[in-house]
Amino acid sequence: MTWWLLAFCSAALLGGYDSFKKISLKDNAVIPVLLINTVIGAAIFSPFLFTTGWGGWDVQKYILLKSALVLSSWMAGYFAMKNLPLTLVGPINATRPVLVLLGAIFIFNEHLNALQWGGVLLAMLAYFLMRLSGRKEGIRAGNKWIVCLILAVLLGAASGLYDKFLMSPDRLGLDRSQVLAWYTLYQAGMMAVVTLLLWLPVRHTTTPFRWRWSIPLISIFLCSADYLYMQALSSPDALIAVVSMIRRGSVLVSFGIGAFILKEKNIRSKALDLVLLLASMVLLYLGSR
Repeated sequence: MTWWLLAFCSAALLGGYDSFKKISLKDNAVIPVLLINTVIGAAIFSPFLFTTGWGGWDVQKYILLKSALVLSSWMAGYFAMKNLPLTLVGPINATRPVLVLLGAIFIFNEHLNALQWGGVLLAMLAYFLMRLSGRKEGIRAGNKWIVCLILAVLLGAASGLYDKFLMSPDRLGLDRSQVLAWYTLYQAGMMAVVTLLLWLPVRHTTTPFRWRWSIPLISIFLCSADYLYMQALSSPDALIAVVSMIRRGSVLVSFGIGAFILKEKNIRSKALDLVLLLASMVLLYLGSR
């Protein structure tokens, strides 16, 4: 399967991940939900621990940094997702490829063809218009949950660029299965410490934890999406900017859930924005063939 097709499949799964996350976090405690998902993720990829090996501290120090980046992004993003509409979180999250694009050009010297540039620019326009639509819901830039979301986007973009450094054959060239296995294990350990120190002592005075069957589906969809994403990046021909932009197509899935199942507001005003976003995905697809 070609790298761009892997990226599109990853995007569809990522849309399901965002939707299950929103459903799970509604009126629920954030930290235990995140803990459960890091533990499930570590369990899913644990078999790779026995097939990829340790690799020594020279390898593990890079993977440990990957874990810290991703977990920090998740922590900020989970709190934002709980407190903001899904149809607003998706578009703001979708600005991440713009940052990745800038990083890919200046750090990795990547070059895009005309169709790919057209897709990127059209997507940037769509994301900008969706943020304007979000203002109709009365949520301004100074809102603390918007700040959390922006922090999650920045950390996520840094993680995306770091993935290329970790797995590209002309960089560190680490095995994708090794990275997945160890970084999810480290995440679970970090999250266990966060839960013990920050949530357990105050659990009776904050939002209580409620079990929902959508909670494990967060990990299942995310792990599947990440595996396909890392397979795409492991291709020598893969462009990190294009892969990241395609993955943001997941906003189409999560937006549909927010509109038709969660019945969120101001959906009509965002329809044109989604059409532009879909058009940008088509241009990226054609430019990557």
